[in-house]
This record gives sequence, structure tokens and C-alpha cells, in this order.
Amino acid sequence: MSGPWTHVTVGDSNMSRSESLRHLKCCSSQQTKSGIALLYNKETRNTYDVRLKLTKEVLTIQKLDVVCTRGGDPRLNGGAEHKVPVVISKIFKDQVGKAVLNISHSAVNLLRSAGDEVTITVRYFREVPSFLKLPLDSPGPPSDQSSRGSSPQFDSGLHLNGNSSNTAPSSPSSPPANEPKYEKRWLDAVSLPLVMARVSRYKAERDVLRSNSFEVCTMDGASSNILQFCTAAECTDWLQAISTNISDLTLDQMKMINRNCSPGDQIVHMGWVCENPQATNGSSLSTFKFLALRGPSLYIFRSPPVNATDWENAETMYNLYEVLFKVHKPWMAEDCWIQARLYLGLQPDEEPRDGEPFCFSILVGHGQSHTFSVEMTSDLAAWEKSFQRAVFVEVQRVGSKTYLCSSQGKVLCFTIDFGSGFTCSESSSQNILWRYKFSQLKGSSDDGKTRVKLLFKNAENRQIEMKELEFANLTAVLHCIHSFIAAKVASVDPVFVNSQSISGKYMS
Repeated sequence: MSGPWTHVTVGDSNMSRSESLRHLKCCSSQQTKSGIALLYNKETRNTYDVRLKLTKEVLTIQKLDVVCTRGGDPRLNGGAEHKVPVVISKIFKDQVGKAVLNISHSAVNLLRSAGDEVTITVRYFREVPSFLKLPLDSPGPPSDQSSRGSSPQFDSGLHLNGNSSNTAPSSPSSPPANEPKYEKRWLDAVSLPLVMARVSRYKAERDVLRSNSFEVCTMDGASSNILQFCTAAECTDWLQAISTNISDLTLDQMKMINRNCSPGDQIVHMGWVCENPQATNGSSLSTFKFLALRGPSLYIFRSPPVNATDWENAETMYNLYEVLFKVHKPWMAEDCWIQARLYLGLQPDEEPRDGEPFCFSILVGHGQSHTFSVEMTSDLAAWEKSFQRAVFVEVQRVGSKTYLCSSQGKVLCFTIDFGSGFTCSESSSQNILWRYKFSQLKGSSDDGKTRVKLLFKNAENRQIEMKELEFANLTAVLHCIHSFIAAKVASVDPVFVNSQSISGKYMS
């Protein structure tokens, strides 16, 4: 079975070379593509050939059908919508009462409503072999079916005579002018809008990858289709093409929303992920969630937000600077974020587990976490970069964060300031007890509950000084320290700062 006929269009032919490169780098490439795949039917658990047509906004699934282009007997039109008669295309040997009918939806409904017993009168129709054996590549691009066999539903009218060969019986060289003419054509069956749609290789509610296949689901979940391919390469090619167009449409949506929002309420990134609750609460059922990085918060939705009310009714929200983003592959982390983790004495990220090649975790307050998986390494890289940018922007916006804490029975205020570093003062008098720069923090340790020991290097005597504090939500404080240090390190990295200015330009 050969690979699909493919046509890919990248960018715009009227673009200059520099514009095209910039378009590819910053906005990815919208793709148009067509080819042959298999559509999996969940009810029958069977697959059949379909033709895919991908445009910027829609994925169209076409099914092969037979249409009458000339003549035809109205009394035989069981498939009235395409002037196709009800015919028997296959009879199973030694199995009484089992046959395959090529019929229309109207005929199917008629049979379903006919009762428990149905009497079917059959008579010979000599044109059956001619239209059931029409080549799949007529009309349409010849390469779509250059080396593929006939679809099972058009297997053969020759089975009626017990002949399973591919040789059709001889027919008159010059058929009568009024003889019906039939052609096989690809007809649109399903159109899937790609705005906020999702694609996934994972089986529903299970953290198991499909083999050479993936599911395409519309934004509202009303239409879901599983596409299968002959090879992993074909599957990946189509997965990337569809994902690219979805990402481009999502970016367009973000730009439209951001035009009407204040600078502190901009959307940095959003998209579908698969949450793996087994890593969080031991459940074996995976669920799809829609994440959004907007303004000061990380939003978790069950479905994409389409209006202001949806944004107000998120399933969960977290303060960005109190969230720790953890990639399950350490080599993908940026240097400044690794350095920030070392300041806090945190261990490197773990290697990915089997079946979870592209995963990341969101660590939140009180030791809670969420683990998500994405489809491709590019998705994982996009989420990592976006988290870095969103946290960086939010830290610069708020400037400082103060938490109430206690030490030796006294109520204190612990302040993390982007400009000056760490300050601890008395809650009642605001009298400053001590102050250190970010660079003076050399390590930390905690009991995993409420107490933390911060180790600072005295600038004058070069000695290590330990400060022990107790917090109601220690995890949130440690994550906030991490966010501020990472943002501070990133602010002096010209490569990172330049990348943020470019990203901001294309987001607005």
C-alpha cells in the first residue's frame, strides 16, 4: 500500500525570502494537503478508505461513492440522492442470509424501521459489475490511489457469479446511448473546523498511544474521527500538518483577544493537553484539558473559552509566579531556569517514563501538582517557552510579593523584590531585620511542610548565614522565589530578552 499523494503549500508565493523565513520562524506554516487514509468506525470497529483535504481552517473527510452521470432506471434508484440502485456487492460462501449491500442512508433507515423480518426481492441488474468495478482513480488525482486496492465496499459485483478474480466480464464495445453511466467519485462526508480543535494519539481515557493513528476532535467535542495510516511517517506527517494549522488558528484567536485587553491581561499561550491523573491522584483515566496562560494566571478549562463568561468559570486558576513548571526531559530546560533551580537546591528533572515521551508537570501550592502530556516535542517546547515568558512578564509587572511568616514566635513579613532581593521585617513596626540580594542565596532546605532554612552568604565577612522561617503555604513561597530568581537571571540574558520582545511583537 503506497503513501498518500501530498501537496504542501508553505507561506505565500508573493512573500520575499526574508518575509517567508520570518513567517516560518515566528508563526509556523499554514499547510494545505490532501491524501488517502483510513477512517476507523468505532461502532463496527472496521476501517475504510477516505480522502483527506486539509486547508487552513477545515479538515474535510471524503468518502468514495458511486454516482449516476447519465440515464438510469428510476425504479432501481435505492440510493436516490446519487441515483445509485440498491445492489448486492458480495455474497458470503456457505453462509445463508449474509450479503453486503451497497445502499443509501434512506434505504438503511427503511430497513431499520421495517420490523423483525424483511422480505427482499432480488433481480439481475447487468450494469452492476460495470459500476462496482470502476477504477478508484477516476475522476480525481491519479496518485491518490496509484497502487491501492479497491475499497471493501466496492469489492466486486463479480462475487455474484462466484468469480473472485479482478477480471470483469466482457461487455459490449459500444453500449446503447440510453444505458446508465456510473462513476466513482470522492464526496464530502465530514468537515471538521480546526479552530480550537485537538488532535491526539492517545486512546480515550487511557494513557496508551495508538499505532499509526490519531483522533481529530472539534472544539465542542461533537465530532470525533480516528484516522489511521500505513506507516508511522505518514501518521506523523499528517499529525504535524493538522497541528500546525490548529496552532496558527489559535494564534489568530489570541491576537484578536489581546487587541481588546490591557497589557497585564494578555494571553501568552493556550491549547489542548492530556492530563494524566495517575501521576497526581492514582486514577487511571486520562482527560483532555485546555490550558491558557493569561495575565497573572494559569487557567485550566474542560473546554476552550469562547467568551468572557467562560474565562470567569475556569475549572482551576493559579498565580503564575507561585507555579513551578517542570519538563520531564532535562535537556529542554533553559540555562537560566536550571540555574534558578540550583539556587534552591532542587534536583534535576527526571527522565520521561515509558508511554509519556512529551510530558510536563505543574507544581502548585500545598504540594499539589498536575501532569500533562502533549503530542510532539514542538508542543512541549512551546509550553516551556511560553511559561518562561508568562512568568517573566508577570514578575516584572508585580515587582514584589510579600508573605506573612513567623520566626522564634514573632510574626514577620518576608518580601521578594525583583529589584532588591529578599527582605524580612517585623509585621507590626515594619522594622527591617535583614536584607540580601538574590545572588547571596546559596541554598535552601525545608521539612516539606511549613519550615524552610535559607542560606545566605554575607557580603562583608563571606560567611554563610542561616535564616529559618515558617510559612502557612511553604510550597507557594518556594515557587515564588524560583520565579523571581529565574526572571532576574533571564533579565540579564540578551538572547532571552530579545526573544521576548520578538514574541511580544507577534502576539499583539
